Amino acid sequence: MAVALKRLTMVLVAALALGGCETVDSVFTTKDRDRIPGERIPVIASENKLQLDAVATNEPVKLPAPYVNESWEQPGGFANNVLHHLSASGDLRVAWEAEAGTGSSADARLIATPIVAAGRAYVLDAEAQVRAFAADTGALLWEIDLTPEEEDSDVGFGGGIAFDGGRLYVSTGFGFIVALSADSGQEIWRHKASVPFRAAPTVNGGRVFISTQENQLLVLSAETGEMIWDHRGIAETAGMLSSTSPAVAGDLVVVPYTSGELFGLRVQNGRQVWSDTLSPASTSNALAGLTDIAGRPVIDRGIVIAISHSGRLVGIDTRSGERIWTRDIAGTQTPWVAGDVVYIVSTGAQVICLNRADGRIRWVTQLPRWVDEDDKDEPIVWSGPVLASDRLLVASSKGEMMSVSPYTGQMLGKIEIPAGVFIAPVIANNTLYVLTDEGQLIALR
Repeated sequence: MAVALKRLTMVLVAALALGGCETVDSVFTTKDRDRIPGERIPVIASENKLQLDAVATNEPVKLPAPYVNESWEQPGGFANNVLHHLSASGDLRVAWEAEAGTGSSADARLIATPIVAAGRAYVLDAEAQVRAFAADTGALLWEIDLTPEEEDSDVGFGGGIAFDGGRLYVSTGFGFIVALSADSGQEIWRHKASVPFRAAPTVNGGRVFISTQENQLLVLSAETGEMIWDHRGIAETAGMLSSTSPAVAGDLVVVPYTSGELFGLRVQNGRQVWSDTLSPASTSNALAGLTDIAGRPVIDRGIVIAISHSGRLVGIDTRSGERIWTRDIAGTQTPWVAGDVVYIVSTGAQVICLNRADGRIRWVTQLPRWVDEDDKDEPIVWSGPVLASDRLLVASSKGEMMSVSPYTGQMLGKIEIPAGVFIAPVIANNTLYVLTDEGQLIALR
């Protein structure tokens, strides 16, 4: 089993990769004096052929005021995966760095988003170890190894963590999910599934929502871990190495599957409200055949927004399941909704701003796509965006973080990170947390 998983890992890692600078200790500001030259492209010469909307591009982008969020408790921040406009104001400098555990290797990948809650930052590493750090200083508070005695630690990579009511809920590639005391790491309950978890849990209303590797959604009691109901999609033999999670708002849970299926289900009993499939009818690109919805769907004011790797970005009515709008854009990152706009990072390394209501494209900015642009060698993978104090932040596998104007798409600046980043940064209490692929947690404020 371990050999098969390792072989699958190498295939999926290859698929994922196809997608005068300052040091990390230096100033990263919203000022324009250090702007990097960047071309805004009205028509992208790519497989997607994105077109700006003539009307939308002349409408000013209006954002809600930034606010200070005290925590980032779910993989997507909140259960609905919507945070709007966060505060991380002023110059961002390194406050502390910590060794957060084992990073990615040839056998295992670090894919779980860190969370911040109750004054602590929590990390699940590539070998199923959970660590808690003081959010203000980076001091290690406790750690626990979830690897079963009879298993190899690198087999259990994947999964994710969520926080609710003083508990951590941790899913693992070993096929179990546990509830731990957030204060001490002591295990409270454990639920064993028949297949591994690669996805992260979402916790809301006393229920834990978690998908297995075989596209089965399990809904458990947050108190006891007992099964309440489950739902199955079409099983897929391959998918992206990502730690996605369902979106929950009110009585609706929206679950993405690696098959490209997207389901709207009733929280109480799992009854299907609607379904959609985010895969094109045909494609000439072999990698586009990976239909995975790797980015988290978002639920915002009556609209579900979701994107697939195979090239569908959609806005869906939460009640009827009817598509309000569709765009042929491929992505593996979670859409970021703020006010009346949506920001996307595409697989073509484009940052895209669209109208939330109708999907019209306001602006497109091309990020660097290759480490060696001349030879088109070593593709760069971008993670994000996150919106903080009037700047969109995206991190790269090259070890850079770019700042982009959310209003115009103008590149504002960049800094270097000590190692590559494949997980979008998170924000809490005016602090930006970055987890590198080598397992280093960096706090900037």
